[in-house]
Amino acid sequence: MSSNSHRNNRTLQEEVEMSNRNRPSSAQSRQAWSDDGSDRPDSRQGRDGGFREDADLALPAAMESDNYLNTVCVQERDEVEVQDNSNGCWAKFKRGVRSIWQTKDMQDEDDDNKDFKVVTTIRELVIYLVFLLVLVVLTFGMNSETYYYYTKVMSELFLDGQFADTKNTFRGMTTMQDFWRFAEGPLMDGLYWEKWYNGQNVSDSQLGYVFHENKLLGVPRLRQLKVRNDSCEVHDDFKNEIKTCYDAYAESIEDKFPFGKMNGTAWVYQTEDELDGWGHEGLISEYGGGGFVQNLLLTREKTEPIIADLKQNLWLDRGTRVVFVDFTVYNANINLFCVIRLVVEFPATGGAIPSWSFRTVKLIRYVSIGDYFVLACEGIFLLFIIYYIIEEALEIAKHKCQYFKSVWNILDIVVIVISVVCTVFNVYRTIAVGNMLESLLQKPDEFADFEFLSWAQVLFNQGIAFAVFFAWVKIFKYISFNKTMTQLSSTIANCAKDLAGFGVMFFIILFAFAQLGYLIFGTQVRDFRSFPDTILTLFRIILGDFDFHELEAAHRVLGPLYFLLYVFFVFFVLLNMFLAIINDTYSEVKADLENQENEFELQDYFKKGYDKMLDKLKFKRDKIIDIQKAIVDADANADKQIDFDEWKRDLKERGYADSEIEAVFAKYDLNNDRMLDEEEIRKMQEELEGQRMAVDKEFEGLENKEGEAAARPKSSARRRSARPGSRKGSSRFSFGDDSGDDSDDEDSGTRSGRTGRFVSGVSYEEFTVLSRRVDRMEHSIGSIVSKIDAVLVKLEAMEKAKLKRRETMGKILDSITESEGVGDDEKRDQMEKLVREELERWDSEPSIQQSGRGASPRSPPSGVNSSEV
Repeated sequence: MSSNSHRNNRTLQEEVEMSNRNRPSSAQSRQAWSDDGSDRPDSRQGRDGGFREDADLALPAAMESDNYLNTVCVQERDEVEVQDNSNGCWAKFKRGVRSIWQTKDMQDEDDDNKDFKVVTTIRELVIYLVFLLVLVVLTFGMNSETYYYYTKVMSELFLDGQFADTKNTFRGMTTMQDFWRFAEGPLMDGLYWEKWYNGQNVSDSQLGYVFHENKLLGVPRLRQLKVRNDSCEVHDDFKNEIKTCYDAYAESIEDKFPFGKMNGTAWVYQTEDELDGWGHEGLISEYGGGGFVQNLLLTREKTEPIIADLKQNLWLDRGTRVVFVDFTVYNANINLFCVIRLVVEFPATGGAIPSWSFRTVKLIRYVSIGDYFVLACEGIFLLFIIYYIIEEALEIAKHKCQYFKSVWNILDIVVIVISVVCTVFNVYRTIAVGNMLESLLQKPDEFADFEFLSWAQVLFNQGIAFAVFFAWVKIFKYISFNKTMTQLSSTIANCAKDLAGFGVMFFIILFAFAQLGYLIFGTQVRDFRSFPDTILTLFRIILGDFDFHELEAAHRVLGPLYFLLYVFFVFFVLLNMFLAIINDTYSEVKADLENQENEFELQDYFKKGYDKMLDKLKFKRDKIIDIQKAIVDADANADKQIDFDEWKRDLKERGYADSEIEAVFAKYDLNNDRMLDEEEIRKMQEELEGQRMAVDKEFEGLENKEGEAAARPKSSARRRSARPGSRKGSSRFSFGDDSGDDSDDEDSGTRSGRTGRFVSGVSYEEFTVLSRRVDRMEHSIGSIVSKIDAVLVKLEAMEKAKLKRRETMGKILDSITESEGVGDDEKRDQMEKLVREELERWDSEPSIQQSGRGASPRSPPSGVNSSEV
């Protein structure tokens, strides 16, 4: 095996020597560059004008070993393969995708590159702030205070208009008669503005406007729902006295039979599908979309007889459970729709309970310049949503089910889903409103049902509102690198178990008081009329919003007693327990944060970038000064002419590369005669002086800003400067595969071969050669270290062997002491036998044979031979 290994190593050495003979030497390469006319620098020459020692002539002895030659060949082959793979189109595409959608969550857990985390966090935060800005512009572009004033004006017109005889209003309606008073008075006055304030009639083109500004779309509509006479059971004791029974509304007992005049839409039931209507949730019950319908007309003169006919023929009777008054107005001045529904419920108890709905929405989205700006923001918002969908898909592909264990990731999914749904509805609404307005213009005397669109638009606004809310909360995800920003989440997380236990106690007591209050005061106090309302009332009492006198009026003893007991147990006991849990946990979190460092410091990162900028300015200024000195030194004979050889010789002594020298000279050599005359020299000096002054001015400005920042005392900066191992601007930063190489080149003073940027007088090719030499030296040093480790292992084995010898000698001495009754000859034979066995065992140990390689044969320890024994 040893001969085969030696033969293989010798063959490998011959192959390496053959490749080295076939490879051109450094001098041959430089000669070839010169013959080709290129301006590559001499790789042996440094900035100081001296020559570097060729690494091939001064390799350490360890680098000539067989293992090293084998490693060099493998490394060179792998390097070529890596370069080929990294330069492929698919690899570049993957790197581009990773750079666009790279996030902290996509970083490997064992990757502890803080600079990468800083740049990724800053990039994520900046992109997200732009997204948030676009979202905020969208929401504020959809809403303004005009919405409120429009709703206020329309609601006051119909809800606060007084009846002619009772001075009551729609808000205070209590009887069925009040509904007819409203229909004949405030409703007619609000819908039909046919005269000016001076009594003059308006023109025909101005008919159909509310407040002379709001166009009435289509015609208003009245719709009622009824229940059957046999919808409930009368007790046997009252059957002879009570012949009719009308239950509370339910769709199963709805009266669908014609009544009254038995013809016409007002007297014949129409289903929800026939009316293309939608249900409504009132204060008492939920109502269907069908019913008995009566459309009003475009003028007051034609509408009043219809109202009178309905009233005269008892359109409303005991079976009526609800009446809807629906109409829609549009204000072109502000481009807003107001979809109005006035509801009067007639419960089985008798009386009337009014309610209303005024939905001010913007159904026609794009009219003014501001609307089209919002449209542009919507397009940008859609691009952001696509971007974040891809980002979250990549994170899900990487983390699988672990992705859904993070609250922030769930929040991302919620925001994306809401945004997608709102985008789809935005498209649908634009199409539906266009079709509806087109049909409405063709049939202006029909009812325009905007109920569903307005309801969906309100849901759209609410969805966008939640999206904005979650988007603002999500900022904590990107600023959590700062320990101060984690106080809220840490406090809630640490006290979650305590709050869960407290919540159980709190809701037990709350539900107990809620049921007690509902059963005692539910029939007399409005706030306790139902169990859900009672729970809300108890929460309001905690916040100080209560009506003690109403409770006292309901029951003179139980009312105050109930209130005092609830305030004592909930306000004084439970609420203070809750605050104690929060305070204790917050104190613990604050104490932990005092001993905890931030994940990274943005200030240090920007300081490092600032220092790099100063270094670049200094280098640029030194470069300009070198060229100015080179002009003076090259024109030593004062002939006011500089030829290229004088120029190149001087700058080469200053350490600049041939390519840079050629580029600067060719810039001012306008006639291409390889000679700078007096005019060209003057132009060069003027431009250089201008550049130097600009650099000096910029440099001084940066230094002034640095001085002002340093003058402001910052305790955090002092703590960071006192930390051991802190660095300022010395660490190199890596943005990716290519940018990492560039940053290394900048820190080491080299030029990137990919970008062609010249950072100092060392070319990229020379930098590559030097890098390979450093790699070889590192490999040789590693082999030396491994050999030293082997020597240490052998020394340890020798120490163990010495300990065994001492133990053996102890055994021999013990045996001598124990065998006192044995004769001298037997003792001598016994001792000789023990010593020989011990010597044979020592010689058979491979570790001691290896440690004694090259030394003389081992002799017995002194004083241990048979003759002496």
